[in-house]
Amino acid sequence: MENHSKQTEAPHPGTYMPAGYPPPYPPAAFQGPSDHAAYPIPQAGYQGPPGPYPGPQPGYPVPPGGYAGGGPSGFPVQNQPAYNHPGGPGGTPWMPAPPPPLNCPPGLEYLAQIDQLLVHQQIELLEVLTGFETNNKYEIKNSLGQRVYFAVEDTDCCTRNCCGASRPFTLRILDNLGREVMTLERPLRCSSCCFPCCLQEIEIQAPPGVPIGYVTQTWHPCLPKLTLQNNKRENVLKVVGPCVACTCCSDIDFEIKSLDEVTRIGKITKQWSGCVKEAFTDSDNFGIQFPLDLEVKMKAVMLGACFLIDYMFFEGCE
Repeated sequence: MENHSKQTEAPHPGTYMPAGYPPPYPPAAFQGPSDHAAYPIPQAGYQGPPGPYPGPQPGYPVPPGGYAGGGPSGFPVQNQPAYNHPGGPGGTPWMPAPPPPLNCPPGLEYLAQIDQLLVHQQIELLEVLTGFETNNKYEIKNSLGQRVYFAVEDTDCCTRNCCGASRPFTLRILDNLGREVMTLERPLRCSSCCFPCCLQEIEIQAPPGVPIGYVTQTWHPCLPKLTLQNNKRENVLKVVGPCVACTCCSDIDFEIKSLDEVTRIGKITKQWSGCVKEAFTDSDNFGIQFPLDLEVKMKAVMLGACFLIDYMFFEGCE
């Protein structure tokens, strides 16, 4: 009986291992270095481990109100979600910002690496149900479906509903952070081709307040024609549309050509959206094609020409 109790008695305090079984760790692993026989006694004046975080010290900048705190390891969160404009759908991914090229206005670096833009006007439910004209909103995407910009019209209620498609407007183009990178200004002009002295035009600014180009209407008795100009109002390219701009069940191309109208540079296409959408709304879809190596500012001017074409020929078609 005594022998059995001796065999089952734990040889080391706090363990339950039979006698003769070697411990899992050598004794030296618990003793530390040879010159330290035990845990050192705290020195005089030792304050103990630090307590809770006392708050920002004097002179330390206070985080902004929207700061969400650190990440899992206490470091600031670096990858914040992209800005989603209240008027745009939040599920559309934004195009990542490429490095800006030389002499590129801030925000236009997105245009440096693409040769196509898709412009989708959003459907306004209030406008569909009541016919009450609201501010237009557009999503501007690349060929991969990533959102590049978001455009919002800024006009008052009286101007929209009294002047209709001929109304003057300010169109603000925002990037993924909600910054206004481009501003399009359209003055009030006569919409009839019988008055060649008061034709349509739009000014493109990037950044806002700095003109980088203009789109002006060229008088022609049959064809819709526009001229793309640089910031010095020098003619650079031409836009020539079809004789009948309102055809059904097919796309409508406005070709971008050289000044002599011989060489085709690109095109602006009004895309057919389907019978229901075309009949009951003035929400339009456009595609813009241009050379990849075209100057960034001229790509922005082509985008302005797309919006001017929409208001001139398709805004009132419903």
